[in-house]
Amino acid sequence: MAEGLGFAIPVNMARAVADQIIHKGYFSRPYLGIRWQSITPDIAAAYNLPVQWGIYVTEVLAGIPADKASLQQGDIITRIGEVALDETHSFINALLLYKPGDQVAVELVQDGEKLQLQVTLGEM
Repeated sequence: MAEGLGFAIPVNMARAVADQIIHKGYFSRPYLGIRWQSITPDIAAAYNLPVQWGIYVTEVLAGIPADKASLQQGDIITRIGEVALDETHSFINALLLYKPGDQVAVELVQDGEKLQLQVTLGEM
């Protein structure tokens, strides 16, 4: 039984989706062009990772925004724009704050160094 179970999305997200559907006829999502795995404190401890929260880049698709911005397999993304990825801010929700074509700062750990790269998001 699932009595009392409910789901909610923020009204600003619903409004943005509705406005895009009305004006474009579809909802276009921003696209970074990676495959990834979430990092939590438990995973970070098990694999001796340098961060507690973020996403581990398992693949960078060729010729796509992440590749053009020099992201690499093995990078750990810790921030999208002003949003630090943690237990309350997921990668997908942070990405959805932007639209295709936006240029966004991506903070990451690459080869043990903290970097910040500018990525122009594609459209999915």
